[in-house]
Amino acid sequence: MKALSLTSLQRHFRAVWLPLAVLAAAVAATPAHALRIKEVAAVQGVRTNQLTGYGLVVGLDGTGDQTTQMPYTTQAMSNYLQQMGISLPPSAAGQLQLKNVAAVIITAQLPAFAQPGQMIDVNVSSMGNAKSLKGGTLITTPLRGADGEIYALAQGNLVVGGAGAAAGGSKVQINHLSAGRIPQGAQVERAVPTPLHEGDTITLGLNASDFQTARRVVQAINGKLGQGLATALDGRTVQVRAPSDPGARVGFIADLEELALESTAPSAKVVINARTGSVVLNQAVTLGPCAIAHGNLSITISSTPVVSQPNPLSQGQTVVTQKSEITINQEPGNVIQMPPSPQLADVVRALNSLGATPGDLLAILQAIKAAGALNAELEVI
Repeated sequence: MKALSLTSLQRHFRAVWLPLAVLAAAVAATPAHALRIKEVAAVQGVRTNQLTGYGLVVGLDGTGDQTTQMPYTTQAMSNYLQQMGISLPPSAAGQLQLKNVAAVIITAQLPAFAQPGQMIDVNVSSMGNAKSLKGGTLITTPLRGADGEIYALAQGNLVVGGAGAAAGGSKVQINHLSAGRIPQGAQVERAVPTPLHEGDTITLGLNASDFQTARRVVQAINGKLGQGLATALDGRTVQVRAPSDPGARVGFIADLEELALESTAPSAKVVINARTGSVVLNQAVTLGPCAIAHGNLSITISSTPVVSQPNPLSQGQTVVTQKSEITINQEPGNVIQMPPSPQLADVVRALNSLGATPGDLLAILQAIKAAGALNAELEVI
């Protein structure tokens, strides 16, 4: 093997490390976890559309609707048979026992730019008293949009993610049996026109109303694609001049959505779910100095039956009365000083020091906000 001289070694290491240095510089120039425009905004007019329809699921194992209580199932089946060329007299139609049939509502999302012939997923939900849709088949059902026009046709075998068994009054059920899904169960029959190629501008709608984010989007577009292209109309809408040629416009939008944005601090917000007791705080929430006293009040009412027995030969009647006892227990609440908390970790540590349950924490946060010590917007859902 030929030995390398010192000069050759220097050239060798320079050739290896120079590309690595360039790559490291490129990685360092890319902001870590930088947001892109596609994460904070969407092109207006590029949206999904809701479709719905009414249909019948057949082939059930005796778990369908009870037709005596669900007359629309019998009516729908009679109409379907009539379309197939089978006419039933009114007396026979009213006596149908359709234990293997269930009336259902079908819903689907029509994606943007969906073209005739493409397949979409559908959800099927029982609208009657069917016990289970497992093993059923949806017969051809038109799916309509909000304008009443038919945009897709749904048909196929249901996939129900559950199981159930019953015998002798006992019943075992896993998951939900009265709703299912048909993957690729509907075929698009009509396309929805979109205004993507209309006019000489496109409009970006921000996911959340924020003037700072709107300004950052405008700065990113004008700085990378050309000055004067983007204009912020308000805190949620940005108008951008785009090429008129359809192909060039698509490429322009693709480049525009990949532009990186400088991260901005969100507005401080505390979201409270009163139904589940959940409390969520974002990183901008701060807490001012305050003092909190919290105690629990419990009221217990117990009722004991008391029998009043009359004396012998008094011709009285035995009477049962209720004796009630009410006990009120109020736990003392110590006054706790809450220091100012400039960071989210400090806020969490201060709230944990209270030792309150999630239900009590809801009331405490609302009281802190009313006192002016919670520097955040309080949203109750």
